Amino acid sequence: MNRIAGSGCETRESAAVMAALPEIERSIIKKYRKPVWSKFIKAIKDFHLIADGDKIAVAVSGGKDSTLMAKLFQELHCHGIRNFELEFIAMDPGYHKDIRQLLINNCRQLNIPIHLFESDIFKVVDKIAQDYPCYMCAKMRRGVLYAKAQELGCNKLALGHHFNDVIETTLLNMFYAGCFKTMLPKLKAQNFSNLELIRPLYYVEEKFIEKFINESGIMPLNCACMVAAEKTGNKRYEIKTLIQELKKKIKNVDKLIMKAGQNVHLECILGWQKDGQEYSYLDYYDQE
Repeated sequence: MNRIAGSGCETRESAAVMAALPEIERSIIKKYRKPVWSKFIKAIKDFHLIADGDKIAVAVSGGKDSTLMAKLFQELHCHGIRNFELEFIAMDPGYHKDIRQLLINNCRQLNIPIHLFESDIFKVVDKIAQDYPCYMCAKMRRGVLYAKAQELGCNKLALGHHFNDVIETTLLNMFYAGCFKTMLPKLKAQNFSNLELIRPLYYVEEKFIEKFINESGIMPLNCACMVAAEKTGNKRYEIKTLIQELKKKIKNVDKLIMKAGQNVHLECILGWQKDGQEYSYLDYYDQE
C-alpha cells in the first residue's frame, strides 16, 4: 500500500502544493460556508457522527463527492473542533493506469494524503455480475473499504453519499422494491466488529459539490468501470430525472422527500420490518 501526498494542514505551504490550494481551502468555509460547510457540520451534530477519540477512515474514490468530503474533514481537523484522527484511503479496483494516475495527481494537488491500495473488484464483477455490475461493485467496494479501515485501526468509515443520493435511494426503494427504506446517516457494520459507517455529506446538495469541484479546476474521476461502460443508463438516472421533473411542479419536493424519512407516522403504516421480523398494524389493532 502506498501513501501519497502530504500529511494535512501542517504542510499547506509546501512548494509541492499547487498555488490555488489556499484559495480552494478558504472557499470551503467562506464562499461555500452556507451550502456546504454548515450542512457538513449540521449532519455531524444532528446524527452524532464524530466523537472524541475516533479514528476515521475517509474513503477517497477520486470522484467529486469524496474529494470534497476529504477536504471538509481536513478543515474540520485543522480547526480542532473534535479530537479525532484521520486516515484517507483510496482503493484501485482495477483502473486503467491513466485513471489511477489522475487519482494520484488530484490528491497530490489538493494535499490529501491517501493510502492507495489495490483490489481486483472490476475483474471479479466482470465474471460474476455482468447483468447487475453496479450493485455488486458497490457491495464489494464497501467490504474492501471496511477491511482496510479495520486494518488501519479505524472505528469509522466515512463515505461521500450526499443529499441527492439519499432521496434517490428512498424513491428507488419505493418504486422498484416496494418498500419505504432510506439511506441512513450512520449504521453499524454487520460483518466488521466495532466499525461504523458515516455519511457526513447527508445534507449537502449535489449541485453545490459540482460547483465547488468545477471552480477548483480539479478533474474528478467518474465511475471508471469498464464493466458498465457500455450501459446507457440505470434506474438511479431515471429517478434523478424524475425528481428534476417533479421539482418543476412541486416546490421543494426533494426536501419534502428527505423530511418524509424523518417524519414517519407509525400509526398510519400498514406494516414494517424490524430485525428480520415482519409486523402488521393488525397485530396491534385490537390493543388500542
